[in-house]
Amino acid sequence: ELTEENINFYDFNLNKKEIKPNNVEVDASLCEKNGYEDYMLKEIFEQPRAIRETIGTALTDANKISLSFEKINFKKFNKIYIVACGTAMHAGLVAKNLFEHYIKLPTEVDMASEFRYRNPLIDERTLCIFISQSGETADTIAALKLSKEKKCTTIAIVNVIESSITRIADYVLYTHAGPEIAVASTKAYTCQVTLLSILGIYIYERLNEKIENANADDKLKEEMEKLKKDILKLPQKVEETLKSREKMKELAHKYYKNKDIFFIGREVDYAVAREGSLKLKEISYIHSEANAAGELKHGPIALIEKGVPVIGIATNDEINSKTFSNIEEVITRGADSILITNTEKAIPEIINNNQVIKIANISPMISAIISIIPMQLFAYYIAKEKGLDVDKPRNLAKSVTVE
Repeated sequence: ELTEENINFYDFNLNKKEIKPNNVEVDASLCEKNGYEDYMLKEIFEQPRAIRETIGTALTDANKISLSFEKINFKKFNKIYIVACGTAMHAGLVAKNLFEHYIKLPTEVDMASEFRYRNPLIDERTLCIFISQSGETADTIAALKLSKEKKCTTIAIVNVIESSITRIADYVLYTHAGPEIAVASTKAYTCQVTLLSILGIYIYERLNEKIENANADDKLKEEMEKLKKDILKLPQKVEETLKSREKMKELAHKYYKNKDIFFIGREVDYAVAREGSLKLKEISYIHSEANAAGELKHGPIALIEKGVPVIGIATNDEINSKTFSNIEEVITRGADSILITNTEKAIPEIINNNQVIKIANISPMISAIISIIPMQLFAYYIAKEKGLDVDKPRNLAKSVTVE
């Protein structure tokens, strides 16, 4: 009951309840456009700060991870589930690669809307991680409650303090992205991937903390130390990548009238291709589709015709040559290629050098945090070319609180 003087709370039997207020401090300037034309553009450019603050809560300059999960016995788990919706699920798909590579546990990424209807095989030996920007996503809340009933250990990764999911989960990690007002998520996504990566390293270290150095996998240990150093470099690398703004604006002007745009990549690059495709759908209303690059020849290549843009992502030199080969395949069928890559190696001459976006070279496990930036800008500027409201796309809501 709201009056000019009071807010009164009642239970379902209309008995009055006393609830103590809990103040959540928010910097009011973060809720303003601060000179930017749209919230989405502002939030894209806030990513260096948001990622820096997210890292600062969990990983120190001395490469030490500090998370309050001492009570969790990670050795008891035989599998991991990452459950989320939309963009948050794409963050989980990126993390799956890191988790399986370092933690060596089967990691499933599932849509919250499907998770509870297929009787998932989970129990007290399952670690379930739930991701939500708002902390109020209805499907994710329902999936979380099911996991609790099945006696799983649950960790929530959320951006909004004191939201519903944070009150239900056993443990909570906050992304420190600050308020995200535009419907299409940008800074929340990169902060989610950052925090998931730190969590993956933390679990690896907990699982190996009592193993003698002589018995540990030296290669993995070296990779891990480099990965932590690369995470600390992320704010600077994202800042550098934002300089692709004018290039992406030019490409948006060139392609905003297209009816179809395709995204391809392998492993982590496929996960980020899905997020790039979603951003474009959400705010430009252009049909876009993400495919694993190696799957093109199994059907989707039938859709490629003259002038269709295909955006390829290639950030892992161990498999980049395969992705380049797939890009060559679509070019020979008339497609226009845009390549986002961090490779130092030669790129096939058939790929138009004027449409190659070079990004910072960083560990493939976290390259998605860098490679998504040009795609966010591309989606934004295409929507602007079409004269659309980028902050409030049609038919979408910032927080999906119904099933």
